[in-house]
Amino acid sequence: MSVFCVVDDKHVPLYRIMWISALPHFCGDEECQCEGKYEIRLEQGEAVWATTEERDGTLSALDSWQGGMDTAGEDEWTE
Repeated sequence: MSVFCVVDDKHVPLYRIMWISALPHFCGDEECQCEGKYEIRLEQGEAVWATTEERDGTLSALDSWQGGMDTAGEDEWTE
C-alpha cells in the first residue's frame, strides 16, 4: 500500500488531501482548462484537478489507506 496516488501526472501524498469534489468543475470561462474535472483540495490552499477515473482511484486509495472504514450511509444527512 502506497501513501501516494497519481493525479494529473503528479504523485500526491494521501495525507495532504483535505477534500474531493463530488461534481465536476464548471465556471463557463472560455479559457478555463479545468472544465469537467474534479477538484482535489490539498493543504495550504493548493489543488489538483482529476479526471473521473483519477478521482475514483483517489477515493479508493483513501478508503484503503484508512483501513476500509465503514462508510455506509455517509450520503445521508441527519439532524
